[in-house]
Amino acid sequence: MKTSIKGIHRVSAVALTAGAVLTAGVFAAPAQAATLPQPTITAQGGFVMDNGTGKSLFTKAADTRRSTGSTTKIMTAQVVLAQPKLDLDAKVTVQKAYSDYIVANNWASSAKLIVGDKVSVRQLLYGLMLPSGCDAAYALADKFGTGSTREARVKSFIGKMNTTAKSLGMKNTHFDSFDGIGRGTNYSTPRDLTKLASSAMKNSTFRTVVQTKSTKQKVTTKSGGYRYMEWTNTNPLLGSYAGTIGVKTGSGPESKYCLVFAATRKGKTVIGTVLASSSVGNRTTDAKKLMDYAFKK
Repeated sequence: MKTSIKGIHRVSAVALTAGAVLTAGVFAAPAQAATLPQPTITAQGGFVMDNGTGKSLFTKAADTRRSTGSTTKIMTAQVVLAQPKLDLDAKVTVQKAYSDYIVANNWASSAKLIVGDKVSVRQLLYGLMLPSGCDAAYALADKFGTGSTREARVKSFIGKMNTTAKSLGMKNTHFDSFDGIGRGTNYSTPRDLTKLASSAMKNSTFRTVVQTKSTKQKVTTKSGGYRYMEWTNTNPLLGSYAGTIGVKTGSGPESKYCLVFAATRKGKTVIGTVLASSSVGNRTTDAKKLMDYAFKK
């Protein structure tokens, strides 16, 4: 049977078309497989980014202002560590005002500082960031604010917190307290808190403190003797999520449950924030979901 030249061309064209479809299918498949479904979180706000590139990897109401609870203490530490000629071993005498503050505020978490003890600035940073001590925050604000009265020094310190926020481009942030127990105008956003944490993590002392699970510190007593203070980190990701390097929990009647988190795997660091999660357990789950997602991006 003879086949015409036109017939041969027609068959060839069909074969080529089919081959092109198959080839397109082969190349299209990996692109479809690379699409990751976005995680669902209970937190009302969330944000995560690649800390190396600054690229946003997930956002949920990332620029909505919310109460931040004790995640505020990241800024407290940032301001302290930015002091010129900072002496981390300088001693601070624990005042009665610090312990009275804890008693007066029901939501104030405590480092259990004892009046009359002499503690170093470094130790106060551990007391601030691990057990989230509001008394340690007060001591640091009193130490590093300026003014002739305690009230003036604290006001000055909070001013430094807001000045630092502006310098970091935290456009939706304002602090009215040194510890997160606000007076109605203490707020930030997931994006802004992540910016803050990214900046704070550049400081080696800050990094060392926030990735410490627990510590035992020797302090000098009023009588000249010594005692040991033991603090455990409130961050549940340390030891439960591989690669975790920080940073800070927060909670309160307005803020609900918050967590600023960071982890490094295979040379990639992701950092982010969840605000207003519905429970302690859910804020941890939310953070893990966002980091799992970010590491796959």
